[in-house]
Amino acid sequence: MLETTTPQTPAGQTPAGQTPAPSAAPAGSAPAGSAPTAVLGRNQYGKAEVRLVHVDRSTPRHALTDLNVTSMLRGDFEDCYRTGDNARVIATDTQKNTVYAFAKQYGVAGPERFLLRLAEHFMAEGTWLTGGRWEAEQFGWARIIAAGEGHDHSFVRTGPEVRTAAVTVQDGATHVIGGIKDLVVLKSTGSEFHGFPRDRYTTLPETTDRILATEVTARWRFREPITADGTSGVDPDETFAAVRAVLLETFATTHSLSLQQTLFAIGEAVLAARPELAEIRMVMPNKHHYLVDLSPFELGNDNEVFLAGDRPYGLMQAAVTRPGEPDQPAAWEWLGGFC
Repeated sequence: MLETTTPQTPAGQTPAGQTPAPSAAPAGSAPAGSAPTAVLGRNQYGKAEVRLVHVDRSTPRHALTDLNVTSMLRGDFEDCYRTGDNARVIATDTQKNTVYAFAKQYGVAGPERFLLRLAEHFMAEGTWLTGGRWEAEQFGWARIIAAGEGHDHSFVRTGPEVRTAAVTVQDGATHVIGGIKDLVVLKSTGSEFHGFPRDRYTTLPETTDRILATEVTARWRFREPITADGTSGVDPDETFAAVRAVLLETFATTHSLSLQQTLFAIGEAVLAARPELAEIRMVMPNKHHYLVDLSPFELGNDNEVFLAGDRPYGLMQAAVTRPGEPDQPAAWEWLGGFC
């Protein structure tokens, strides 16, 4: 049996008598002169959820700030996506390191101002950068009470509510948004739900006395400028505390005919109290509580014993805006739950 062999050709050369094969085009690119097969749409990239705990030791009474920071950059990254050219890609690890370095250099004077400082820094890093989104969650800590007063350097985690903030730079404008999430509230009476349409599939009974409970996610957009160094007249920390207080008071004091009515009443009260805000957006799931039937045990149930429902649940989402205030869609794009 004869064995046949194929002549070996040195690398980079074409065997005699053969036409050279065309060079392979870069992945994702179209042959020269042809129409592109795909177009890169809106995009951003960055480092998500950088955990930062900062201790201010400038006095013996320490201050603790606990943040979860995300940095996302926008710009001309066409070459990176099409050919893998990273010349314009600020590494996500660099973005993470900048968060920690800025905490050391400048401290953390509230999440909105810290994010503004990051935005100003990154927007100066390259002419190809056109914008970005910087977000933070702030986890609460309270001083432990010892000997009748708050301890200087010992804390207890509060919650589960979380303060939120976002800074977006787009088309030359900077948008600042404060917020809160995971704020669970309940009122045991002062809530009704009736007068809704009924058809063959409606089984829900009407009620003039029910538990109303929800887990509030709210974000508010500032219409007045905020500066990273705190020289502006608006204090985001003061705004946060005030909005939270108005939200809770309005929830408690509004006799509710629907969760939608309560949502709007909260938004209206916040805008009336805080002239620095342009709008507030809220997401409120209805945390249902079902009256338990105790009749099999020959027991009554006068709105006392409930089953806390899990799912499915009603879900309300709405924006409440100051009259005449221009819409700013760039402030909300890709902000989870508010698009």
